[in-house]
Amino acid sequence: MRRIHVGNALSTFGLGFTVPYLYVYVAQVRDLGAATAGVVLAVFAVAALVVLPFAGRAIVRRGPLPVLLSALVTAALGSLALGLSGSAVSVLLSAAVLGAGQAVMQPALATMIVDCSTSETRSRAFALQFFLQNLGLGVGGLIGGDLVDTSRAASFTLLFAVEAAIFLLLAVLMSTVRIPHAPRIEDGAPHSGRASWKRLLGNRAMVQLCVLGFVLFFACYGQFESGLSAYGVEAAGISTSALGTALAANTAVIVVAQFAVLKFVERRKRSRVIAAVGFIWAVAWALAGWAGLGHGSQAMATAAFVSTYALFGLGEAMLSPTLAPLVADLAPTGMAGQYNSAFALVKQLALAVGPVVGGPLAASLPAPYVVTFLLFSLGITVLAVRLGRRLTPAQNQPWSGRTLVVAQGGPAAEPASARA
Repeated sequence: MRRIHVGNALSTFGLGFTVPYLYVYVAQVRDLGAATAGVVLAVFAVAALVVLPFAGRAIVRRGPLPVLLSALVTAALGSLALGLSGSAVSVLLSAAVLGAGQAVMQPALATMIVDCSTSETRSRAFALQFFLQNLGLGVGGLIGGDLVDTSRAASFTLLFAVEAAIFLLLAVLMSTVRIPHAPRIEDGAPHSGRASWKRLLGNRAMVQLCVLGFVLFFACYGQFESGLSAYGVEAAGISTSALGTALAANTAVIVVAQFAVLKFVERRKRSRVIAAVGFIWAVAWALAGWAGLGHGSQAMATAAFVSTYALFGLGEAMLSPTLAPLVADLAPTGMAGQYNSAFALVKQLALAVGPVVGGPLAASLPAPYVVTFLLFSLGITVLAVRLGRRLTPAQNQPWSGRTLVVAQGGPAAEPASARA
């Protein structure tokens, strides 16, 4: 598990190393224009949507480790090719390869965490994963910013070469991991890809969770760097430096509050935690709306807008030990890879649609934009309460079963997978 967490940190470090500078690299350094740069960013989402439906089936059949190693090598090749590309066609093809590799890493690593944890330890494992991912993104972005120079294309080539080396280093590290034996497909499960997807769609709780996940990612993550930032600059008059402060506040809250929040979250029903996140984000959108009203001073508007991002960070810290473990607990034996990939696919769809809807709406109709996403946040609360009615006690509150065993006169038995 320690090696897997190092792998998570390294993978996001590689992302933070290059992604913030991808637009500048394509549009200005390679002089391919803003339109090509926008298409390159879209290619990442399209590549993920193409490969994720197949990634889940591959993880189920082959196991997460071989799939992860293939994804890392693919991402390394795509990153190196992107750093050497000079034409629009080669840049787009390289971005597609890199995006495909990066997309498959997420469900593969998540499935490895599932295989190395139990229902009682899974929330803490995914909370640590989220903490390390944010830390990796932040550190990667800081170091990458010190290396790049828009007047020298060679500095960006070095940047992408370092990212490729990180992915290859991670592949070497992950090849030493020995995953505890976990069945890939339970006895009697359908073996065709179509049958496995049909089986997943027949799980009503999982379908409801996917709908809830789409709304979560659409109303929060899909707005961070598009609609919400556009609203802050255009309607609330927030400066670009204040926008950077807001993004830093989001990360700071996650890093500082993650493990304090974990103690509060892991002993409560997951559906209620998600419902609480919806309410917290509704308050965040209300603060964003107040910042754009213009009745207070600019300092107060900036403080309200920074608080919006901080509250989003608090909600993210509450979701990290809740959503991924719930997906794993809903999956039948051996199907965790399929379920992780399906949920990652839903996330990518929301992240692709969110900026397309939110950006233009925030720029042209700022007040309806805030009201719309405030209602989406309240919808999260409603959907979470409805989901809770479909979950078993073990799925909704896994700690309750462990507490009962201890209360009856002895320590909880250590599962075989934990001993492994």
